[in-house]
Amino acid sequence: MPNQSSSDIADLRREYTQGGLRRKDLPEDPLALFELWLKQACNAQIPDPTAMSVATVDEQGRPYQRIVLLKHYDEKGFVFYTNLGSRKAQHISHNNNVSLLFPWHVFDRQVIVSGKAERMSSMEVVKYFHSRPKDSQIAAWVSQQSSRISTRGVLESKFLELKQKFLQGEVPLPSFWGGFRVSIDAIEFWQGGVNRLHDRFIYQRTENNWNIDRLAP
Repeated sequence: MPNQSSSDIADLRREYTQGGLRRKDLPEDPLALFELWLKQACNAQIPDPTAMSVATVDEQGRPYQRIVLLKHYDEKGFVFYTNLGSRKAQHISHNNNVSLLFPWHVFDRQVIVSGKAERMSSMEVVKYFHSRPKDSQIAAWVSQQSSRISTRGVLESKFLELKQKFLQGEVPLPSFWGGFRVSIDAIEFWQGGVNRLHDRFIYQRTENNWNIDRLAP
């Protein structure tokens, strides 16, 4: 396979022909549209339909992004779980303004959520932790997320050690593992359009409702 050069990728493009998004078709509650789009992504059996990019900033204002899986959503916000010693958790402890991005390329769609991340309650975390497969529970104990390690073998040997330790009993919740709920201050829906005339609508929370605006592509 020939190497791809920067001049080659400059010419890579396609038309977005999946359809449009019109103001008259928008529900008053943005979660209704998000739920529809997520359901369509799940039904299409695309890989990881709940995958979202979580963007945070460090103490120097430098942005970072990583992919996590959405585990719950409702009018209170979008939920994900992580190691509380991870880079993302450390960023949130200093600046809890967070942006989420759902990239559903198969449908020429993306959704961006802006809000503030708050720690989940202990009860919520325990309930979710024990709903995970046992190997996933053990893996939470193995990794001090974002810390430097010498080899992959360090993780594998620790996993096997803990798997043997918890072979019969319940895996306890690690004190360093938890979840965050990102509130919905604003949510933007992007639908690709022909000739790059994309449809973009942003919902911004008001005191009692949502304000909806169309944005230029």
